This record gives sequence, C-alpha cells and structure tokens, in this order.
Amino acid sequence: MILVFGSLNIDLVAHVPVIPGPGRTVLAPSYRTHFGGKGANQAVAAARIAGSGRVRIAGRIGRDGFGDRAVENLRANGVDTDLVVRSDQPTGCAFITVDQTGENAITVASGANMTASADDLPIALFGRDTILVLQMEVPFAEALAAARKTKSVSGTVIWNLAPVPELMTREMVVELLSVTDYLLVNEHEALDAARAIGFAPSPDYDAAAAELARAGDLNCIVTAGALGALAFTADGKRLRAPAPCITPIDTTGAGDAFVGAFASMVSEIVPLQKSLEIGCEAAALNCLKEGAQDGMPVRGAVKSIA
Repeated sequence: MILVFGSLNIDLVAHVPVIPGPGRTVLAPSYRTHFGGKGANQAVAAARIAGSGRVRIAGRIGRDGFGDRAVENLRANGVDTDLVVRSDQPTGCAFITVDQTGENAITVASGANMTASADDLPIALFGRDTILVLQMEVPFAEALAAARKTKSVSGTVIWNLAPVPELMTREMVVELLSVTDYLLVNEHEALDAARAIGFAPSPDYDAAAAELARAGDLNCIVTAGALGALAFTADGKRLRAPAPCITPIDTTGAGDAFVGAFASMVSEIVPLQKSLEIGCEAAALNCLKEGAQDGMPVRGAVKSIA
C-alpha cells in the first residue's frame, strides 16, 4: 500500500504574459480552479499508475466547499480518503501564475494543512509493505513522526524535500535523512539540504546529492527538469535517466508526477534505473496539460512501463 501523508489544496491558476516581480502588477484575462497540494497531487499521480485501491492519503481539509471538492476528486481518481480529517482551519489554497513559456510561480496559503497530525495514522496501518510518501507542506514534526512509525515496522519512506522551509536547520535534515530510504529533490533542494548539514558550498548539485546519499545511507534522486533525473546511492553509484523532449504547456505538478510514478514503481519493486525513466516520462506527460492533477498520466500512457 502506498500511503501519502501530506497537503490537500485548491489551486487558483492565472495565465500571465510575465510572472510579476516585487511591486509589479500584471493582468490576466481570467483564472481557473484546479485540485492541488503536493500530497494530493502525488496521491493522484500514484493512483493513476498503480491503480485504484492501492493508494491512501492522510491529511486535513477545512469544513468548506473546497474541502468537499478536493475529497470528491481524490475518490474519483481511486485514492482512499478515509484518513482525511476535517479541521477548523480553511482548506489550503495555492495561487499560481503561469507565464507564456509554461514556467510558474506559486504562493500557498496552508490553512488546514498546518493542523495535519501523525496521530491520524493508526500504527495498525503500517507494515513491511507500506510505502510512505512525504513532502514539506505539513508540519515537519508530524511528517517525521509518520516516518518513524513506518520505519518501526520496516516499511519504506520516500521523502520529497519540497518546498524547502525558510528555516531549515541541520537537525531537521539529519533527522529526515535518518528515516528516509529515497530522498527526492530538485537541484536547488539538493544544494540547500547539503549546505544545511555542513557540506561545503558548491554549485554542483551532483556532489551535493552524492553527499546526502552517503550521509543518510539512502538513495538520493535529483529531478532536473529538461535534463532528466539522476540517482545517487549510498555506496557511490550514479544513475541517470533523460527527460523526453517536449514543449511544456504548464509545469505545475511535474515534480509531483515524478514522485507519484516513482513511488508506484518502488511498490512494484522495479529496479532504480527503470523507476527513474518512468518518473521522467510521467513528469513530461504532466507538462502537456494544464493543472497539476488533471495532467497526471494514466499507466497506459507511460510507454516506458513494460
């Protein structure tokens, strides 16, 4: 079972000529509402690859219409939502601007996501076959507690270090590494995490990822957009998978598509190299549609799955 503990949001998306900088206003002709939150995105991505009934999500939503719609959409995508709890805080909301090249800028109002609790996850849920997927849009202490529950029964933890907290301490990274089997980061997140544990500042994210893999005795996966993805193992091996050549429409959710597809492959005990290739293809396919969850590919669309 793939268990995602993370955020559930509603995304408000506006297409603009250029993403505004500080003090600048741009006009968009309209906006669209999509389902989001890194936790929900990754759950949908995993369910569309792994199949209905194989993915469960835990998190918090508000007692509002946004929360109702988020849960309905997850269920429609085959995600078990029995562990989603109502909070007195409003459902999380993300405000996304997308420019003419498909690049985006995102502001997230966390709302109910900040009340998520590992206590919502009964220990009876966990077993050796549990694949726990985590991100950084719920309280770190709660995600860490969920990871420890998983490791206590020899389950597997996939931790997507995104978004990187403004105040990420050395202790946080050390604790995270100690309970993680697969650390998934982009180039910037790899550098931030390595610097937090005292690795010499360097623009080389390969070296940073290799150091994280060694320090945590884990597999560190770096997603690098059009450059594909790389994996660094604790024993010093380096694997690489190229990204398909595409013209993106919307890159929102591409990283989450990779995580969900990758988690599905881990659950099926697919070799690491093949898992990278499948993750890259899923991420590329996601960029061809607008909206994080709407663009998550189904299994039959991912040609690299044998």
